[in-house]
Amino acid sequence: MAIRFSKPTTTIEDLTRTLRFDRVAGPEATEVRTTHLPAEWYPQSGVQLTWPHADTDWAPILPQVTGCYLRMAYEIARRERLIIITPHVSEVKALLDEKLPSAVVANISLHEAPTNDTWARDHGFITLLTEQGPTLLDFCFNGWGEKFEAALDNQICRRMMEQQVLRGTYEDHLDFVLEGGSIESDGCGTILTTSQCLLAPHRNQPLTQADIEERLKRSLHAQRILWLDHGYLAGDDTDSHVDTLARLCPCDTIAYVQCLDTEDEHYEELHLMEEQLKTFRTAEGEPYRLVPLPMAAPAYDEDGERLPATYANFLIVNEAVLMPTYGQPELDAQARKQLQLAFPHHEIVGIDCQALIIQHGSLHCCTMQFPLGVVK
Repeated sequence: MAIRFSKPTTTIEDLTRTLRFDRVAGPEATEVRTTHLPAEWYPQSGVQLTWPHADTDWAPILPQVTGCYLRMAYEIARRERLIIITPHVSEVKALLDEKLPSAVVANISLHEAPTNDTWARDHGFITLLTEQGPTLLDFCFNGWGEKFEAALDNQICRRMMEQQVLRGTYEDHLDFVLEGGSIESDGCGTILTTSQCLLAPHRNQPLTQADIEERLKRSLHAQRILWLDHGYLAGDDTDSHVDTLARLCPCDTIAYVQCLDTEDEHYEELHLMEEQLKTFRTAEGEPYRLVPLPMAAPAYDEDGERLPATYANFLIVNEAVLMPTYGQPELDAQARKQLQLAFPHHEIVGIDCQALIIQHGSLHCCTMQFPLGVVK
Protein backbone atom coordinates (compact mmCIF):
# COMPACT_ATOMS: atom_id res chain seq x y z
CA MET A 1 0.00 0.00 0.00
CA ALA A 2 1.38 3.38 -0.98
CA ILE A 3 2.09 5.94 1.72
CA ARG A 4 -0.10 9.04 1.54
CA PHE A 5 1.77 12.05 0.27
CA SER A 6 1.47 15.74 1.00
CA LYS A 7 3.41 18.19 -1.11
CA PRO A 8 6.72 19.46 0.29
CA THR A 9 6.60 23.15 1.14
CA THR A 10 10.18 23.85 2.26
CA THR A 11 11.99 26.72 0.53
CA ILE A 12 15.55 28.01 0.78
CA GLU A 13 14.14 31.02 2.65
CA ASP A 14 12.54 28.67 5.18
CA LEU A 15 15.83 26.85 5.66
CA THR A 16 17.94 29.93 6.17
CA ARG A 17 15.59 31.10 8.93
CA THR A 18 16.78 28.15 10.99
CA LEU A 19 20.30 29.60 11.02
CA ARG A 20 19.21 31.63 14.03
CA PHE A 21 19.57 28.40 16.04
CA ASP A 22 23.17 27.74 14.92
CA ARG A 23 24.25 29.94 17.79
CA VAL A 24 27.49 31.89 17.99
CA ALA A 25 26.85 34.76 20.41
CA GLY A 26 23.22 34.06 21.27
CA PRO A 27 20.07 32.30 20.09
CA GLU A 28 19.26 34.93 17.45
CA ALA A 29 22.75 35.17 15.95
CA THR A 30 23.14 34.36 12.25
CA GLU A 31 26.92 34.45 11.97
CA VAL A 32 28.39 31.18 10.73
CA ARG A 33 31.76 30.18 12.17
CA THR A 34 34.68 29.36 9.89
CA THR A 35 35.56 25.64 9.66
CA HIS A 36 33.19 23.94 12.06
CA LEU A 37 31.05 20.88 12.53
CA PRO A 38 27.51 22.20 12.06
CA ALA A 39 24.72 21.30 14.41
CA GLU A 40 22.25 18.74 13.09
CA TRP A 41 19.57 21.45 12.94
CA TYR A 42 21.62 23.47 10.47
CA PRO A 43 19.86 23.54 7.04
CA GLN A 44 20.42 20.27 5.22
CA SER A 45 20.88 19.29 1.59
CA GLY A 46 20.08 15.64 2.19
CA VAL A 47 20.22 12.50 4.30
CA GLN A 48 21.80 9.08 3.68
CA LEU A 49 20.16 5.71 4.29
CA THR A 50 22.01 2.43 3.75
CA TRP A 51 19.28 -0.01 2.73
CA PRO A 52 18.68 -3.40 4.44
CA HIS A 53 18.96 -6.60 2.39
CA ALA A 54 18.94 -10.36 2.80
CA ASP A 55 22.69 -10.62 3.38
CA THR A 56 22.54 -8.45 6.50
CA ASP A 57 21.46 -9.34 10.02
CA TRP A 58 18.01 -8.05 9.04
CA ALA A 59 17.25 -11.22 7.05
CA PRO A 60 14.87 -12.81 9.64
CA ILE A 61 12.67 -9.69 9.77
CA LEU A 62 13.44 -8.13 6.39
CA PRO A 63 9.79 -7.26 5.50
CA GLN A 64 9.24 -5.49 8.82
CA VAL A 65 12.45 -3.48 8.73
CA THR A 66 11.97 -2.62 5.04
CA GLY A 67 8.60 -1.14 5.97
CA CYS A 68 10.32 1.06 8.55
CA TYR A 69 12.92 2.15 5.98
CA LEU A 70 10.17 3.01 3.51
CA ARG A 71 8.56 5.23 6.13
CA MET A 72 11.89 6.94 6.90
CA ALA A 73 12.53 7.38 3.17
CA TYR A 74 9.12 8.99 2.69
CA GLU A 75 9.43 11.42 5.60
CA ILE A 76 12.95 12.45 4.57
CA ALA A 77 12.47 12.68 0.80
CA ARG A 78 9.32 14.79 1.07
CA ARG A 79 11.46 17.43 2.79
CA GLU A 80 14.93 17.14 1.22
CA ARG A 81 17.15 14.94 -0.93
CA LEU A 82 17.63 11.33 0.10
CA ILE A 83 20.67 9.23 -0.81
CA ILE A 84 20.19 5.46 -0.65
CA ILE A 85 23.23 3.17 -0.64
CA THR A 86 22.49 -0.42 -1.61
CA PRO A 87 24.08 -3.37 -3.43
CA HIS A 88 20.71 -3.90 -5.16
CA VAL A 89 19.84 -0.63 -6.88
CA SER A 90 17.27 -1.94 -9.36
CA GLU A 91 15.36 -3.91 -6.70
CA VAL A 92 15.20 -0.98 -4.28
CA LYS A 93 14.22 1.41 -7.07
CA ALA A 94 11.32 -0.87 -8.06
CA LEU A 95 10.20 -1.03 -4.43
CA LEU A 96 10.29 2.75 -4.05
CA ASP A 97 8.35 3.21 -7.29
CA GLU A 98 5.70 0.81 -6.03
CA LYS A 99 5.35 2.09 -2.47
CA LEU A 100 6.07 5.83 -2.56
CA PRO A 101 4.53 8.76 -4.45
CA SER A 102 6.39 9.71 -7.63
CA ALA A 103 7.06 13.22 -6.35
CA VAL A 104 8.91 11.73 -3.38
CA VAL A 105 10.80 9.16 -5.45
CA ALA A 106 12.02 12.01 -7.66
CA ASN A 107 13.86 13.37 -4.62
CA ILE A 108 15.77 10.09 -4.06
CA SER A 109 19.05 8.99 -5.65
CA LEU A 110 20.33 5.41 -5.40
CA HIS A 111 23.99 4.42 -5.48
CA GLU A 112 25.49 0.97 -5.60
CA ALA A 113 27.92 -0.36 -2.99
CA PRO A 114 28.35 -3.69 -1.19
CA THR A 115 27.39 -3.39 2.48
CA ASN A 116 27.69 -5.41 5.68
CA ASP A 117 24.88 -3.63 7.48
CA THR A 118 22.77 -0.47 7.49
CA TRP A 119 23.98 1.90 10.24
CA ALA A 120 24.75 5.00 8.16
CA ARG A 121 25.23 7.17 11.24
CA ASP A 122 28.41 5.27 12.05
CA HIS A 123 29.89 4.52 8.63
CA GLY A 124 28.85 7.78 6.94
CA PHE A 125 30.85 10.95 6.36
CA ILE A 126 31.13 13.56 9.10
CA THR A 127 30.89 16.91 7.32
CA LEU A 128 32.67 20.12 8.22
CA LEU A 129 31.76 23.49 6.74
CA THR A 130 34.63 25.78 5.75
CA GLU A 131 35.03 29.06 3.92
CA GLN A 132 36.23 27.05 0.91
CA GLY A 133 33.27 24.66 0.99
CA PRO A 134 32.41 21.37 2.70
CA THR A 135 35.06 18.95 3.92
CA LEU A 136 34.03 15.28 4.12
CA LEU A 137 35.78 13.45 6.95
CA ASP A 138 36.15 9.69 6.48
CA PHE A 139 36.86 8.05 9.85
CA CYS A 140 37.44 4.36 10.43
CA PHE A 141 34.37 2.28 11.25
CA ASN A 142 35.33 -1.08 12.75
CA GLY A 143 31.99 -2.52 13.85
CA TRP A 144 31.89 -0.74 17.24
CA GLY A 145 35.21 -2.02 18.48
CA GLU A 146 35.50 -5.09 16.24
CA LYS A 147 32.25 -6.63 17.49
CA PHE A 148 30.92 -7.15 13.94
CA GLU A 149 32.28 -7.41 10.41
CA ALA A 150 32.46 -3.93 8.88
CA ALA A 151 35.05 -3.98 6.07
CA LEU A 152 32.48 -3.26 3.35
CA ASP A 153 30.74 -0.53 5.36
CA ASN A 154 34.10 1.10 6.02
CA GLN A 155 34.50 1.59 2.25
CA ILE A 156 31.13 3.22 1.58
CA CYS A 157 32.39 6.80 1.93
CA ARG A 158 35.14 6.20 -0.63
CA ARG A 159 32.66 4.62 -3.03
CA MET A 160 30.42 7.65 -2.68
CA MET A 161 33.33 9.88 -3.63
CA GLU A 162 34.13 7.68 -6.63
CA GLN A 163 30.52 8.00 -7.77
CA GLN A 164 30.57 11.78 -7.20
CA VAL A 165 27.50 11.69 -4.99
CA LEU A 166 28.58 14.64 -2.84
CA ARG A 167 30.25 18.01 -3.17
CA GLY A 168 33.24 18.55 -0.92
CA THR A 169 36.89 17.86 -0.26
CA TYR A 170 37.63 14.32 0.89
CA GLU A 171 39.73 14.09 4.05
CA ASP A 172 41.23 10.77 5.16
CA HIS A 173 40.95 10.04 8.90
CA LEU A 174 41.01 6.26 8.59
CA ASP A 175 43.74 6.00 11.21
CA PHE A 176 41.18 6.97 13.88
CA VAL A 177 38.01 5.11 14.87
CA LEU A 178 35.04 7.46 15.25
CA GLU A 179 31.34 6.79 14.75
CA GLY A 180 28.88 9.57 14.04
CA GLY A 181 26.57 8.35 16.78
CA SER A 182 29.28 8.93 19.37
CA ILE A 183 29.42 12.73 18.98
CA GLU A 184 27.03 15.68 19.11
CA SER A 185 27.84 19.23 17.97
CA ASP A 186 26.18 22.54 18.79
CA GLY A 187 27.70 24.12 15.67
CA CYS A 188 29.65 26.55 17.82
CA GLY A 189 32.69 24.54 18.86
CA THR A 190 31.24 22.30 21.59
CA ILE A 191 31.24 18.51 21.18
CA LEU A 192 29.27 16.22 23.51
CA THR A 193 30.43 12.60 23.78
CA THR A 194 30.70 9.68 26.21
CA SER A 195 33.84 8.36 27.81
CA GLN A 196 32.44 4.83 27.86
CA CYS A 197 32.37 4.74 24.06
CA LEU A 198 35.45 6.68 23.03
CA LEU A 199 37.62 4.91 25.60
CA ALA A 200 36.15 1.45 24.89
CA PRO A 201 38.41 -1.46 23.88
CA HIS A 202 39.44 -1.90 20.25
CA ARG A 203 38.69 1.71 19.32
CA ASN A 204 41.84 3.82 19.57
CA GLN A 205 44.16 2.23 22.11
CA PRO A 206 46.69 3.04 23.37
CA LEU A 207 45.50 6.67 23.12
CA THR A 208 44.49 8.24 26.43
CA GLN A 209 41.41 10.37 27.00
CA ALA A 210 43.60 13.47 26.69
CA ASP A 211 45.00 12.17 23.38
CA ILE A 212 41.52 11.48 22.04
CA GLU A 213 40.23 14.88 23.15
CA GLU A 214 43.09 16.58 21.33
CA ARG A 215 42.39 14.54 18.20
CA LEU A 216 38.71 15.44 18.30
CA LYS A 217 39.46 19.12 18.71
CA ARG A 218 41.94 19.07 15.85
CA SER A 219 39.93 17.02 13.35
CA LEU A 220 36.51 18.50 14.15
CA HIS A 221 37.80 22.07 14.73
CA ALA A 222 36.19 22.05 18.19
CA GLN A 223 37.01 24.33 21.08
CA ARG A 224 35.85 22.06 23.90
CA ILE A 225 34.65 18.53 24.62
CA LEU A 226 31.95 17.68 27.15
CA TRP A 227 32.47 14.11 28.39
CA LEU A 228 29.50 12.21 29.78
CA ASP A 229 30.81 9.57 32.18
CA HIS A 230 27.51 7.84 32.97
CA GLY A 231 24.58 6.32 31.14
CA TYR A 232 23.96 3.12 29.25
CA LEU A 233 21.14 1.13 27.65
CA ALA A 234 20.75 -2.62 28.01
CA GLY A 235 21.21 -4.35 24.66
CA ASP A 236 23.28 -1.52 23.19
CA ASP A 237 26.20 -2.68 21.01
CA THR A 238 27.84 0.74 20.69
CA ASP A 239 29.32 1.16 24.18
CA SER A 240 26.92 4.01 24.97
CA HIS A 241 26.73 6.23 21.94
CA VAL A 242 25.70 9.69 23.02
CA ASP A 243 22.83 9.73 20.51
CA THR A 244 21.07 7.06 22.57
CA LEU A 245 21.36 9.09 25.78
CA ALA A 246 21.63 12.88 25.41
CA ARG A 247 21.30 15.22 22.43
CA LEU A 248 22.33 18.80 21.86
CA CYS A 249 19.40 20.94 20.71
CA PRO A 250 18.93 24.59 19.69
CA CYS A 251 19.30 27.44 22.16
CA ASP A 252 21.63 25.70 24.65
CA THR A 253 19.23 22.84 25.28
CA ILE A 254 20.03 19.19 25.95
CA ALA A 255 17.33 16.53 25.57
CA TYR A 256 18.19 13.41 27.53
CA VAL A 257 16.75 10.09 28.68
CA GLN A 258 15.41 10.25 32.22
CA CYS A 259 14.66 7.12 34.25
CA LEU A 260 12.31 7.62 37.23
CA ASP A 261 11.70 3.97 38.07
CA THR A 262 14.06 3.08 40.90
CA GLU A 263 13.51 -0.63 40.14
CA ASP A 264 14.68 -0.27 36.53
CA GLU A 265 18.22 -1.55 35.84
CA HIS A 266 19.04 1.79 34.20
CA TYR A 267 18.02 3.99 37.12
CA GLU A 268 21.37 4.47 38.84
CA GLU A 269 23.42 5.18 35.71
CA LEU A 270 20.82 7.47 34.12
CA HIS A 271 20.35 9.33 37.40
CA LEU A 272 24.13 9.90 37.59
CA MET A 273 24.05 11.06 33.95
CA GLU A 274 21.27 13.52 34.77
CA GLU A 275 23.24 14.90 37.71
CA GLN A 276 26.33 15.33 35.51
CA LEU A 277 24.29 17.12 32.84
CA LYS A 278 23.22 19.61 35.49
CA THR A 279 26.90 20.49 36.05
CA PHE A 280 27.64 21.16 32.37
CA ARG A 281 27.97 24.77 31.29
CA THR A 282 27.77 26.46 27.93
CA ALA A 283 30.78 28.23 26.43
CA GLU A 284 29.43 31.38 28.10
CA GLY A 285 29.33 29.69 31.50
CA GLU A 286 25.57 29.27 31.73
CA PRO A 287 23.76 26.02 32.64
CA TYR A 288 22.09 24.15 29.84
CA ARG A 289 18.33 24.02 29.57
CA LEU A 290 17.57 20.35 30.20
CA VAL A 291 14.57 18.61 28.62
CA PRO A 292 13.99 15.08 29.97
CA LEU A 293 12.66 12.40 27.65
CA PRO A 294 10.80 9.43 29.12
CA MET A 295 12.40 6.03 29.46
CA ALA A 296 10.71 3.66 27.04
CA ALA A 297 8.98 0.70 28.64
CA PRO A 298 11.05 -2.50 28.53
CA ALA A 299 10.97 -4.35 25.20
CA TYR A 300 12.54 -7.77 24.71
CA ASP A 301 13.62 -9.99 21.85
CA GLU A 302 12.54 -13.62 21.46
CA ASP A 303 15.42 -14.73 23.68
CA GLY A 304 14.34 -12.46 26.51
CA GLU A 305 17.13 -9.90 25.95
CA ARG A 306 16.13 -6.31 26.68
CA LEU A 307 16.29 -4.08 23.61
CA PRO A 308 17.71 -0.53 23.61
CA ALA A 309 14.57 1.49 22.95
CA THR A 310 15.34 5.20 23.37
CA TYR A 311 13.51 8.38 22.44
CA ALA A 312 16.84 10.23 22.26
CA ASN A 313 17.58 8.54 18.92
CA PHE A 314 15.66 11.12 16.85
CA LEU A 315 16.74 12.67 13.54
CA ILE A 316 16.53 16.39 12.84
CA VAL A 317 15.67 17.22 9.22
CA ASN A 318 14.57 20.44 7.54
CA GLU A 319 11.64 21.81 9.55
CA ALA A 320 10.93 18.49 11.31
CA VAL A 321 12.19 16.07 13.93
CA LEU A 322 11.66 12.40 13.08
CA MET A 323 11.09 10.67 16.40
CA PRO A 324 11.18 6.92 17.04
CA THR A 325 8.07 5.40 18.56
CA TYR A 326 7.80 1.98 20.17
CA GLY A 327 4.13 1.02 20.22
CA GLN A 328 3.74 2.58 23.68
CA PRO A 329 1.05 5.25 23.11
CA GLU A 330 1.33 7.12 26.42
CA LEU A 331 5.13 7.21 26.44
CA ASP A 332 5.30 7.93 22.70
CA ALA A 333 2.98 10.92 23.24
CA GLN A 334 4.98 12.11 26.25
CA ALA A 335 8.22 11.94 24.26
CA ARG A 336 6.62 13.90 21.41
CA LYS A 337 5.48 16.60 23.85
CA GLN A 338 8.95 16.90 25.38
CA LEU A 339 10.70 17.04 22.01
CA GLN A 340 8.35 19.84 20.98
CA LEU A 341 9.72 21.82 23.94
CA ALA A 342 13.25 21.33 22.59
CA PHE A 343 12.22 22.07 18.99
CA PRO A 344 9.33 24.57 19.11
CA HIS A 345 9.77 25.54 15.45
CA HIS A 346 9.85 21.95 14.11
CA GLU A 347 7.11 19.46 13.32
CA ILE A 348 7.55 16.32 15.45
CA VAL A 349 6.89 13.22 13.32
CA GLY A 350 6.66 9.78 14.88
CA ILE A 351 8.00 6.70 13.06
CA ASP A 352 7.42 3.20 14.44
CA CYS A 353 10.90 1.80 15.15
CA GLN A 354 9.99 -1.42 16.92
CA ALA A 355 11.67 -3.37 14.11
CA LEU A 356 14.90 -1.36 14.35
CA ILE A 357 15.55 -2.06 18.01
CA ILE A 358 15.56 -5.80 17.32
CA GLN A 359 19.04 -5.23 15.87
CA HIS A 360 19.92 -2.86 18.75
CA GLY A 361 19.60 0.50 16.97
CA SER A 362 16.95 3.06 16.16
CA LEU A 363 16.10 5.92 13.81
CA HIS A 364 19.10 8.21 14.22
CA CYS A 365 21.49 5.26 13.94
CA CYS A 366 20.14 4.49 10.44
CA THR A 367 20.70 7.97 9.02
CA MET A 368 23.39 10.54 8.30
CA GLN A 369 22.55 14.11 7.39
CA PHE A 370 24.53 16.43 5.11
CA PRO A 371 24.43 20.20 5.51
CA LEU A 372 23.32 22.59 2.78
CA GLY A 373 25.59 22.53 -0.28
CA VAL A 374 26.84 18.92 0.00
CA VAL A 375 24.35 16.63 -1.77
CA LYS A 376 24.42 17.07 -5.54
